[in-house]
Amino acid sequence: MRIAALLVLPLLLLAQPAVAGQEARIETTLGTIVIALDAAKAPVTVANFVRYAKEGHYNGTAFYRVVPGFVIQAGSYEAGGIYRPAQHEPIALETAGGLSNTRGAAAMARGDEPKSATAEFFIDLADVNATALDAKPNAAPNTTGYAVFGHVTAGMDVVDKIAAVSLGGGKGPFPDAEPATPVTIIKVTISDTP
Repeated sequence: MRIAALLVLPLLLLAQPAVAGQEARIETTLGTIVIALDAAKAPVTVANFVRYAKEGHYNGTAFYRVVPGFVIQAGSYEAGGIYRPAQHEPIALETAGGLSNTRGAAAMARGDEPKSATAEFFIDLADVNATALDAKPNAAPNTTGYAVFGHVTAGMDVVDKIAAVSLGGGKGPFPDAEPATPVTIIKVTISDTP
């Protein structure tokens, strides 16, 4: 009887429908980046990113901060340093879910206060430097670090291409880290994944 039950269990597991998630497809002037969104571990952060994407906020903005070996950042500046203001209140910091700022992780940028993230996001370029962006081990939950909300599943070569562009001469908040030739987000599309 036990052997029969053990044989049936894998068949039951296979018969269960796959849990659907979401992914963000970021089309840029240098290629497409696909990010699997992790709503199970960062539900507020994913919902915030998805809302901005579906509203078209990211379309036409640029990667305005590139720090080789660290991050590429986008979300609220168009080429030439033109600021596109956030349309929603900042969200609470969500770093207690166990996601880490490792190579290929997508995370929300924020100001000095934990509840200050709006539309700004970045993609980590390396494990070594990026883990400094995680919550501090002894801090109260959701008070330090930067909230990871997904991970690049395709297009990391595009991320690396953006990280390798010539920098300087920009007009945004990080002029020396702004690409000399703008790298623009053409469109962000959110879709369900099996």
